[in-house]
Amino acid sequence: MRVVNSVSVRIILVGTTHPGNIGAAARAMKNMGLADLALVQPRYFPHEDATARAAGAADVLRAARVHSTLEEALADCTYVAGTSARSRTIGWPSMAPRECAAKLLQEGHHGVAAVVFGPENSGLTNEDLDRCHMLLTIPTEPGFSSLNLAMAVQVLTYEIHVAGLGEEQVPAEPESRPATGAELEHFYRHLEQVLIRSRYLDPENPRMLMRRLRRLFAKAAPDQNEVNILRGILASLDPAGPGEPSK
Repeated sequence: MRVVNSVSVRIILVGTTHPGNIGAAARAMKNMGLADLALVQPRYFPHEDATARAAGAADVLRAARVHSTLEEALADCTYVAGTSARSRTIGWPSMAPRECAAKLLQEGHHGVAAVVFGPENSGLTNEDLDRCHMLLTIPTEPGFSSLNLAMAVQVLTYEIHVAGLGEEQVPAEPESRPATGAELEHFYRHLEQVLIRSRYLDPENPRMLMRRLRRLFAKAAPDQNEVNILRGILASLDPAGPGEPSK
Protein backbone atom coordinates (compact mmCIF):
# COMPACT_ATOMS: atom_id res chain seq x y z
CA MET A 1 0.00 0.00 0.00
CA ARG A 2 3.00 2.30 0.47
CA VAL A 3 4.67 3.94 -2.48
CA VAL A 4 6.82 6.61 -0.83
CA ASN A 5 6.66 7.96 2.69
CA SER A 6 3.04 7.55 3.84
CA VAL A 7 1.27 7.59 0.48
CA SER A 8 -1.78 5.34 0.05
CA VAL A 9 -2.89 4.29 -3.43
CA ARG A 10 -5.45 1.53 -3.98
CA ILE A 11 -6.06 -0.39 -7.19
CA ILE A 12 -9.69 -1.51 -7.59
CA LEU A 13 -10.77 -4.04 -10.21
CA VAL A 14 -14.51 -4.18 -10.90
CA GLY A 15 -16.23 -7.24 -12.34
CA THR A 16 -13.05 -8.90 -13.61
CA THR A 17 -14.02 -11.94 -15.68
CA HIS A 18 -10.63 -13.62 -16.17
CA PRO A 19 -8.82 -14.60 -12.94
CA GLY A 20 -5.47 -14.49 -14.74
CA ASN A 21 -5.89 -10.73 -15.15
CA ILE A 22 -6.24 -10.36 -11.38
CA GLY A 23 -2.97 -12.21 -10.85
CA ALA A 24 -1.19 -10.23 -13.56
CA ALA A 25 -2.46 -6.96 -12.07
CA ALA A 26 -1.14 -8.02 -8.66
CA ARG A 27 2.24 -8.74 -10.24
CA ALA A 28 2.27 -5.33 -11.92
CA MET A 29 1.43 -3.67 -8.62
CA LYS A 30 4.16 -5.42 -6.63
CA ASN A 31 6.77 -4.57 -9.26
CA MET A 32 5.94 -0.90 -8.72
CA GLY A 33 5.68 -0.89 -4.92
CA LEU A 34 1.90 -1.11 -4.53
CA ALA A 35 0.05 -3.69 -2.43
CA ASP A 36 -3.48 -2.38 -1.79
CA LEU A 37 -5.73 -4.38 -4.13
CA ALA A 38 -9.53 -4.45 -3.92
CA LEU A 39 -11.86 -6.58 -6.05
CA VAL A 40 -15.53 -5.88 -6.70
CA GLN A 41 -17.59 -8.92 -7.67
CA PRO A 42 -14.83 -10.83 -9.51
CA ARG A 43 -16.24 -13.76 -11.49
CA TYR A 44 -13.61 -16.20 -10.16
CA PHE A 45 -11.51 -15.51 -7.08
CA PRO A 46 -9.56 -17.08 -5.46
CA HIS A 47 -8.43 -19.07 -8.49
CA GLU A 48 -5.34 -21.05 -9.50
CA ASP A 49 -4.94 -18.95 -12.67
CA ALA A 50 -4.74 -15.80 -10.58
CA THR A 51 -2.04 -17.34 -8.38
CA ALA A 52 -0.07 -18.59 -11.40
CA ARG A 53 -0.14 -15.21 -13.16
CA ALA A 54 0.81 -13.37 -9.96
CA ALA A 55 4.30 -14.91 -10.26
CA GLY A 56 5.71 -13.94 -6.87
CA ALA A 57 2.98 -11.49 -5.88
CA ALA A 58 0.84 -14.07 -4.08
CA ASP A 59 1.02 -11.91 -0.95
CA VAL A 60 -0.83 -9.12 -2.79
CA LEU A 61 -3.55 -11.62 -3.75
CA ARG A 62 -3.85 -12.96 -0.20
CA ALA A 63 -4.29 -9.44 1.15
CA ALA A 64 -6.82 -8.43 -1.55
CA ARG A 65 -10.26 -7.54 -0.22
CA VAL A 66 -13.37 -8.67 -2.09
CA HIS A 67 -16.39 -6.32 -2.03
CA SER A 68 -19.96 -6.73 -3.18
CA THR A 69 -20.24 -3.13 -4.44
CA LEU A 70 -17.94 -0.37 -5.67
CA GLU A 71 -19.43 1.94 -3.04
CA GLU A 72 -18.15 -0.42 -0.36
CA ALA A 73 -14.66 -0.55 -1.89
CA LEU A 74 -14.51 3.26 -2.00
CA ALA A 75 -15.99 3.95 1.44
CA ASP A 76 -12.71 5.21 2.95
CA CYS A 77 -11.26 6.71 -0.24
CA THR A 78 -10.85 10.46 -0.53
CA TYR A 79 -9.82 10.73 -4.20
CA VAL A 80 -10.84 8.40 -7.04
CA ALA A 81 -9.78 8.12 -10.68
CA GLY A 82 -11.92 6.01 -12.99
CA THR A 83 -10.45 4.49 -16.14
CA SER A 84 -12.24 4.69 -19.48
CA ALA A 85 -11.42 4.48 -23.17
CA ARG A 86 -14.86 5.73 -24.24
CA SER A 87 -16.12 9.29 -24.51
CA ARG A 88 -19.07 10.16 -22.26
CA THR A 89 -22.25 12.15 -22.86
CA ILE A 90 -21.51 14.53 -20.00
CA GLY A 91 -18.13 16.24 -20.00
CA TRP A 92 -15.73 14.87 -17.42
CA PRO A 93 -12.34 16.11 -16.11
CA SER A 94 -9.71 13.77 -17.55
CA MET A 95 -5.99 13.12 -17.22
CA ALA A 96 -3.34 11.01 -18.91
CA PRO A 97 -1.43 8.45 -16.77
CA ARG A 98 1.57 10.65 -15.94
CA GLU A 99 -0.54 13.60 -14.78
CA CYS A 100 -2.92 11.26 -12.96
CA ALA A 101 -0.06 9.50 -11.15
CA ALA A 102 1.23 12.79 -9.75
CA LYS A 103 -2.27 13.73 -8.60
CA LEU A 104 -2.79 10.35 -6.94
CA LEU A 105 0.45 10.70 -4.99
CA GLN A 106 -0.49 14.20 -3.91
CA GLU A 107 -3.92 13.10 -2.71
CA GLY A 108 -2.58 9.88 -1.21
CA HIS A 109 -0.49 11.78 1.33
CA HIS A 110 -3.63 12.80 3.25
CA GLY A 111 -6.07 9.98 2.53
CA VAL A 112 -6.61 6.91 0.39
CA ALA A 113 -6.41 7.59 -3.34
CA ALA A 114 -7.83 4.94 -5.67
CA VAL A 115 -7.85 3.97 -9.33
CA VAL A 116 -10.83 1.96 -10.58
CA PHE A 117 -10.60 -0.40 -13.57
CA GLY A 118 -13.76 -1.88 -15.10
CA PRO A 119 -14.59 -5.27 -16.62
CA GLU A 120 -12.47 -6.38 -19.58
CA ASN A 121 -15.24 -6.29 -22.18
CA SER A 122 -17.36 -3.35 -21.13
CA GLY A 123 -15.37 -1.05 -18.85
CA LEU A 124 -16.87 1.08 -16.09
CA THR A 125 -20.50 2.13 -16.26
CA ASN A 126 -21.66 5.74 -15.92
CA GLU A 127 -22.93 4.81 -12.45
CA ASP A 128 -19.41 3.66 -11.52
CA LEU A 129 -17.91 6.90 -12.83
CA ASP A 130 -20.42 8.87 -10.76
CA ARG A 131 -18.28 7.86 -7.77
CA CYS A 132 -15.03 9.16 -9.31
CA HIS A 133 -13.42 12.58 -9.23
CA MET A 134 -11.82 12.35 -12.64
CA LEU A 135 -11.38 10.17 -15.71
CA LEU A 136 -8.09 8.43 -16.51
CA THR A 137 -7.50 7.75 -20.21
CA ILE A 138 -4.46 5.94 -21.56
CA PRO A 139 -3.62 7.37 -25.02
CA THR A 140 -3.42 4.71 -27.76
CA GLU A 141 -3.14 4.63 -31.54
CA PRO A 142 -6.18 6.36 -33.11
CA GLY A 143 -8.80 3.88 -34.18
CA PHE A 144 -7.54 1.06 -31.95
CA SER A 145 -7.89 1.07 -28.17
CA SER A 146 -7.64 -2.46 -26.82
CA LEU A 147 -5.31 -2.57 -23.83
CA ASN A 148 -5.44 -5.71 -21.73
CA LEU A 149 -6.61 -4.98 -18.17
CA ALA A 150 -3.30 -5.98 -16.57
CA MET A 151 -1.41 -3.90 -19.16
CA ALA A 152 -3.47 -0.87 -18.23
CA VAL A 153 -2.72 -1.48 -14.55
CA GLN A 154 0.99 -1.80 -15.40
CA VAL A 155 1.04 1.52 -17.30
CA LEU A 156 -0.57 3.41 -14.43
CA THR A 157 1.44 1.76 -11.62
CA TYR A 158 4.68 2.44 -13.51
CA GLU A 159 3.81 6.14 -13.71
CA ILE A 160 2.97 6.15 -9.99
CA HIS A 161 6.33 4.53 -9.23
CA VAL A 162 8.27 7.04 -11.35
CA ALA A 163 6.35 9.97 -9.87
CA GLY A 164 7.12 8.67 -6.39
CA LEU A 165 10.84 8.47 -7.11
CA GLY A 166 10.79 12.15 -8.05
CA GLU A 167 9.01 13.36 -4.91
CA GLU A 168 11.13 15.63 -2.75
CA GLN A 169 8.80 16.62 0.08
CA VAL A 170 5.45 15.75 1.62
CA PRO A 171 2.69 18.30 0.87
CA ALA A 172 1.48 20.39 3.78
CA GLU A 173 -1.35 18.90 5.85
CA PRO A 174 -4.70 20.38 4.73
CA GLU A 175 -6.86 22.32 7.20
CA SER A 176 -9.54 19.62 7.00
CA ARG A 177 -9.16 16.09 5.71
CA PRO A 178 -10.76 15.26 2.34
CA ALA A 179 -14.26 13.82 2.43
CA THR A 180 -14.37 10.04 2.08
CA GLY A 181 -16.42 8.16 -0.47
CA ALA A 182 -18.91 7.17 2.23
CA GLU A 183 -19.35 10.77 3.39
CA LEU A 184 -19.90 11.97 -0.16
CA GLU A 185 -22.46 9.25 -0.83
CA HIS A 186 -24.39 10.28 2.30
CA PHE A 187 -24.32 13.87 1.03
CA TYR A 188 -25.53 12.92 -2.46
CA ARG A 189 -28.40 10.87 -1.05
CA HIS A 190 -29.34 13.73 1.27
CA LEU A 191 -29.18 16.22 -1.61
CA GLU A 192 -31.37 14.02 -3.80
CA GLN A 193 -33.95 13.60 -1.01
CA VAL A 194 -34.22 17.36 -0.47
CA LEU A 195 -34.43 18.08 -4.21
CA ILE A 196 -37.25 15.56 -4.58
CA ARG A 197 -39.15 16.88 -1.55
CA SER A 198 -38.78 20.45 -2.82
CA ARG A 199 -40.12 19.26 -6.22
CA TYR A 200 -37.05 20.59 -8.01
CA LEU A 201 -36.16 17.03 -9.00
CA ASP A 202 -38.81 14.82 -10.57
CA PRO A 203 -37.77 11.20 -9.90
CA GLU A 204 -39.87 10.11 -12.88
CA ASN A 205 -37.91 12.44 -15.19
CA PRO A 206 -34.53 13.13 -13.54
CA ARG A 207 -32.81 14.40 -16.74
CA MET A 208 -29.41 13.26 -15.39
CA LEU A 209 -29.58 16.05 -12.81
CA MET A 210 -27.89 14.07 -10.04
CA ARG A 211 -25.13 12.92 -12.40
CA ARG A 212 -24.41 16.52 -13.37
CA LEU A 213 -24.43 17.58 -9.72
CA ARG A 214 -22.00 14.78 -8.88
CA ARG A 215 -19.70 16.09 -11.63
CA LEU A 216 -19.98 19.59 -10.20
CA PHE A 217 -19.05 18.58 -6.66
CA ALA A 218 -16.30 16.25 -7.89
CA LYS A 219 -14.66 19.26 -9.53
CA ALA A 220 -14.99 21.23 -6.29
CA ALA A 221 -13.52 18.33 -4.23
CA PRO A 222 -15.17 19.35 -0.91
CA ASP A 223 -13.38 18.38 2.29
CA GLN A 224 -15.05 16.95 5.39
CA ASN A 225 -15.92 20.33 6.88
CA GLU A 226 -17.39 21.60 3.61
CA VAL A 227 -19.55 18.49 3.23
CA ASN A 228 -20.83 19.00 6.78
CA ILE A 229 -21.66 22.63 5.95
CA LEU A 230 -23.52 21.59 2.79
CA ARG A 231 -25.51 18.96 4.68
CA GLY A 232 -26.36 21.53 7.35
CA ILE A 233 -27.68 23.88 4.65
CA LEU A 234 -29.74 21.06 3.17
CA ALA A 235 -31.19 20.20 6.57
CA SER A 236 -32.21 23.83 7.14
CA LEU A 237 -33.85 24.12 3.69
CA ASP A 238 -35.53 20.71 3.71
CA PRO A 239 -39.32 21.11 3.18
CA ALA A 240 -39.79 18.16 5.54
CA GLY A 241 -38.44 20.34 8.34
CA PRO A 242 -35.21 20.37 10.38
CA GLY A 243 -33.88 17.20 11.82
CA GLU A 244 -31.26 14.54 11.34
CA PRO A 245 -31.06 13.69 7.61
CA SER A 246 -31.26 10.04 6.70
CA LYS A 247 -28.06 8.21 5.94
